[in-house]
Amino acid sequence: MKIWLVNEVMTADVVAVGPEVPYRELIVLLAQHRINALPVVDEDRRVLGVVSESDLLLKIEFAGAGEPRWFEFRGRALRRKADAMTAGELMTAPAEVVRTTTGIRTAARRMEQAHVKQLPVVDFGGRLAGIVSRGDLLKEHLRTDAEILTDVRAAIHEITWTENTGHVVAAADRGAVTLTGRSERWSTTVLVERLVRQVAGVVSVDSRLTFDFNDRDLVKPASSYFGA
Repeated sequence: MKIWLVNEVMTADVVAVGPEVPYRELIVLLAQHRINALPVVDEDRRVLGVVSESDLLLKIEFAGAGEPRWFEFRGRALRRKADAMTAGELMTAPAEVVRTTTGIRTAARRMEQAHVKQLPVVDFGGRLAGIVSRGDLLKEHLRTDAEILTDVRAAIHEITWTENTGHVVAAADRGAVTLTGRSERWSTTVLVERLVRQVAGVVSVDSRLTFDFNDRDLVKPASSYFGA
């Protein structure tokens, strides 16, 4: 079964800046390219940090504001960033990055955990290779039902090829997969559904599979097969 990787959906032609680029130029680049963040890189294209619109907006937010009180540590840090004039001073560092070989679902979890809308993508040398956004990660759901079914059937075969009497049939409608048929064991039905859910583009799985032998109490929990 094919696992979609970040390098298959990322934008490779990414706009990046050096740490010395001034505030106003950063705003111009964001507007010209209609993006909301810029990776900051060194001379070897290694990612140092990221400057986002929220970093730049601090200068507007704190315009005319007085100095935070001594115990307002977060406010003082934000005020220092609001006074910054270059990408190196403004950037959030270290940057949250993903490798080109990271799976798109792992990348989606990283975005959610870091509360960011995009992630710089780096190669094995840590050099900038692209950038991946939330919209990029949703591209898997642009797959046709025919493409999805090809991978679904491969996933089913991966689990059921050792069975002599089992027969599982899959159908797809706009990414919603229905599984019908019969397997030899209960554990097979569980594993088939789990693996099909991981196929790129699948939005839901309706499993109507039956089985001949209930091995529920004889096998490890299904989640253990997937390292959960």
